[in-house]
Amino acid sequence: MRGPSFLTAAFRRNKAGTTQAPHFAAQADSSAAIGQPATLTQQAQALAARMPDLIVQANRTAATLTAGQHPQHRAGWGDTFWQYRPAQPGEPAAHIDWRQSARSTHAYVRETEAESAQTILLWCDLSGSMNWHSRTNVPTKLESAILLTLAMAAALARGGERIRLLSSSGMVHLPSGGSLLERLALALVFQASSPQKNTLPAAVALPRHAHLLLTSDLLCETEALRGLLHQCAARGVRAHILHIADPAELSLPYEGRVEFTGLEQEPPIELPHVQTLRADYTHLASARSSQIEQMATSLGHDYICHVTDTPATPTLLALHNLMGRRV
Repeated sequence: MRGPSFLTAAFRRNKAGTTQAPHFAAQADSSAAIGQPATLTQQAQALAARMPDLIVQANRTAATLTAGQHPQHRAGWGDTFWQYRPAQPGEPAAHIDWRQSARSTHAYVRETEAESAQTILLWCDLSGSMNWHSRTNVPTKLESAILLTLAMAAALARGGERIRLLSSSGMVHLPSGGSLLERLALALVFQASSPQKNTLPAAVALPRHAHLLLTSDLLCETEALRGLLHQCAARGVRAHILHIADPAELSLPYEGRVEFTGLEQEPPIELPHVQTLRADYTHLASARSSQIEQMATSLGHDYICHVTDTPATPTLLALHNLMGRRV
């Protein structure tokens, strides 16, 4: 594992221009203080500084996932032993396991697991709304998204799958050198150094019969997401939606007068007695999540929600099981 300077040094050699992006801020019972604007370059540098720790966490989590990985249990070309079966009439002699057959009065064939690599496409939402957390003791949505994306990449790569990274404009060519996770992390940092909008990837650029992991807070137009899922289904691409949510986005825990300031240049909204809206807000938030889940499953896709104040492992185990199924 390289030192913490790996990503920051590489980023500084390739940093983009500076574009300001506002921060979300909320303060109860008084006018909320808007956070100091930070350039995208500064945000990318901060992300680069966190990447080594995220890579270490991702590798550890991937090791936990692959330790409990289940085999495919179907015969085919591969190296992993599955079972012995009695030889059939006309079985080629090269297929007979003579050592096993010598232990009985029958001839046996040694079968191995089928191994056919899948193409796994990773898309991580790097828009401004992801760079937020409601409390300092929980990770930002962006940190959670990157950790989960890298951990899944590590686990799936260990299983022999082909891993590709997507941006909103198409396939991303990973930088050379380093491990897969280091190259993925560096590519994500480079993407974060440029202005990002919550624009979903185009399905026309996706190879048929691939798997697509969409990691996002889903603060996008529902119809745009519906269109992408329909296009994926038409191309035989199975989408796995990983919804990253801060706990405050689900529960609206604030009290009194609160001003909400957007991270993507939305106008601020001031709400008096915000606690009186909590019941309606949580109902609407739950309804939208249910709508997206139903929309995804009706088209043969998957939906999982991860809340940033909960452990990553249960989410990754569920996602790993879903992505292990063949298209």
